[in-house]
Amino acid sequence: MGFCNASCSFTRFRILDTVPKELWLQIVDRLRQHAFLDIDDTAEMQAHGWVCFEDMLDNQWLSAPPQKGSYIVFSLRIDTRRIPASVIKKHLALAIRDEKARLQEQNKNFISRERKKELKEQVLLRLRQRFLPIPGEFNVVWATDRNEVWFASTQTRPIDLFVEKFLQTFDLHLEPMTPYNLACTRLDENRLTTLDHLESTQFAPQNA
Repeated sequence: MGFCNASCSFTRFRILDTVPKELWLQIVDRLRQHAFLDIDDTAEMQAHGWVCFEDMLDNQWLSAPPQKGSYIVFSLRIDTRRIPASVIKKHLALAIRDEKARLQEQNKNFISRERKKELKEQVLLRLRQRFLPIPGEFNVVWATDRNEVWFASTQTRPIDLFVEKFLQTFDLHLEPMTPYNLACTRLDENRLTTLDHLESTQFAPQNA
């Protein structure tokens, strides 16, 4: 899901650092430096990086620039290989069976723990080359006039990757605009002290 859909769940952030003026001329170059790199022909389990907002296959921003008036838009693409546990279990059992047959030819019948670990790594490597990664795209909207960034996800893992990648790319720290953080920007010290001492309300009876 993204911002162009009929509905979208997203997380808001504010930029904690002062944005240097020279950064605005470096946006495309910095995005390209941290762009998404395809892992279809590798054995990597996951890859993530920036892509064009309009086209997740464009990691060079040839189809459209990220600047849209007072907004900068791009996407975080996360590709992940998912191998079902049952598939791993099956192929590992086959590998162990073949290993036992080989050992029996040598009058042996014991497979060491280290060898089992090695067999599992070999199985995983073969399976990684057979399973294509599943692509995921998460839109990013940077409202430069408000010093806010909106990320089209509320899931912990994508959010953590996004915050880390944003810092690596732009040298800017993000803070989630949670209700408490928003209150901290609007309340004076006395009211913040009162807020910190509030007790949570029990809306349902606790089990006896």
